[in-house]
Amino acid sequence: MSDFEPFYDVSRSYEDNYEQGPFGAFAEALKDGNGADAAGTTSEGASASFLGQPVNLPFGIPAGPLLNSRFTTAAFRMGFDLATYKTVRSRAWGCNPFPNVLAVHPKSADGSLTPGSAELDEGVLADTNYETPISISNSFGVPSQSPDAWQPDMRAAIEVAGPGQVLVPSFQGSRVEGMSEEEYIADHATTARLVKETGAKLMVMNTSCPNEGHNRLLCHNPLLVGRITEAVKQEIGDIPLMVKLAYIPSDGDLELMVRSTVGHGTVQGFSTINTISAKLVDANGNQALPGAGRDRSGVCGNAIRGAGLDMVARLAAIREKLGLDFAINGVGGVVSPADYQAYRDAGADSVMSATGAMWDAELAHKIKASR
Repeated sequence: MSDFEPFYDVSRSYEDNYEQGPFGAFAEALKDGNGADAAGTTSEGASASFLGQPVNLPFGIPAGPLLNSRFTTAAFRMGFDLATYKTVRSRAWGCNPFPNVLAVHPKSADGSLTPGSAELDEGVLADTNYETPISISNSFGVPSQSPDAWQPDMRAAIEVAGPGQVLVPSFQGSRVEGMSEEEYIADHATTARLVKETGAKLMVMNTSCPNEGHNRLLCHNPLLVGRITEAVKQEIGDIPLMVKLAYIPSDGDLELMVRSTVGHGTVQGFSTINTISAKLVDANGNQALPGAGRDRSGVCGNAIRGAGLDMVARLAAIREKLGLDFAINGVGGVVSPADYQAYRDAGADSVMSATGAMWDAELAHKIKASR
């Protein structure tokens, strides 16, 4: 695949991508001054919705590879009607050292990883041999520009969305040394207010990255998420809030998450899944990503589709059981129109693709053509 150029160039640093990207077909889309992608609109208008906003097709790109307004604008022009602005914080936050992305090769015949399997702890091969269907490491550490930089850029990103297209801001709180739990909750609320100031019509709160220490996920503490969303809602009012979840193996914990948030009126939807954490090794069995604390990484792409579909189906069952109204956004391993449809059939109201879209800039067009 040496002749292929993903719109996020994995051979360059995060900082270089931020300053110089996007690349490939996304870069070409920015050269076209015609605005939003014509293929993304229909004569009869938007045919679906996302958290109350009309959209042409409820498909797009989740938090991660769309680093700034150039990336989100290019995504819109390539027909991705939901473009998620990479997760922002209340303060500048550095990226993990380069490299951040490696190709990941699970042992299974279909290239899948199973949550809780021994392989995740024993080691999964990771190298620079990128093959489709693609799975990759996601080892960035949720970097963020300062609000002085991302607020005006997010405003610009929101304004260029075409008819039936929505900019989706993603945010999270930041835990720093010595911070109390109340201060941690307050930082989420502060960041949500900063997002609201950009004119955002909705927002997604990330609870699914190791933001409290290595491989410790906020979404594994449903009661704390409930407290945080109450504080966030006090800041953003009627603006719809979606929560991004990692894989949660226990049905009881997942139901508690729903009851602690949707049940209290603070959350209007869930996006799932983010990544699956795995120990990554090179061909010699050594740590694949250099640096202390990086023996494990989140894996995304084809390898996690089964886990993503499972989470969506279980959330849909809980929604039915409890009689609650909330949206489900399916994420994980969407690399084809068939994957999009599988998520919709599992109960997802909308679907997003990060790794698949990076490796196939025409994915939104292909899904629209298949309908």
